[in-house]
Amino acid sequence: MTRIVADISVSLDGFVTGPDAGLDNGLGTGGEPLHAWAFSDDPDDARVLQEATSRSGAVVLGRNLFDVVDGPGGWDEDVGYGAREATRPAFVVVTSTPPASVRLRDHDWTFVTTGLADAVDAARRAAEEASAAAGRPLDVVLMGGGALVGSALALGLVDSLSLHLSPVVLGGGTPLFVSGARRELTQRRVVATTTAVHVTYDVVAG
Repeated sequence: MTRIVADISVSLDGFVTGPDAGLDNGLGTGGEPLHAWAFSDDPDDARVLQEATSRSGAVVLGRNLFDVVDGPGGWDEDVGYGAREATRPAFVVVTSTPPASVRLRDHDWTFVTTGLADAVDAARRAAEEASAAAGRPLDVVLMGGGALVGSALALGLVDSLSLHLSPVVLGGGTPLFVSGARRELTQRRVVATTTAVHVTYDVVAG
């Protein structure tokens, strides 16, 4: 069964970027520690990252995040979702207007202009196709940004929430949670490392 998994790094005060995030400053001012765990030498960090990418059949992201990762200083062969893996998942971007061109043309991009729910549906279909080809269940991963993950939770689209709590207080930036529908969570796993606390929850109810 294909699950919808929201997976994102967050500061202790609830921000997924520092202040002044933008195309040339994707993590915002002071936001680099948020993703330090993904480049850590800690074997538990590496295991968490490998488990997440290996179960990804499709990945959903917002247009702002797409513009960052597809920009000149964005992803490359060594840095990015699925980099150095045997295969990459399909990527689905929620946007009002598809870009005129794409730098990362070796990635499988789909641009959905009809809203987040339709983007998740498109990603689910792609993940189901990937699952059939792989002979094992693969997930849809909502990787961000923060507004996308928060909106998906509020809309009841998320089955599982995976937070990577980084030991930093940013004091401002892009918040993960804003006012929205109430959600109950069941804690399933906690992995504490030198650079983060990785917490996985099942989303129970509104």
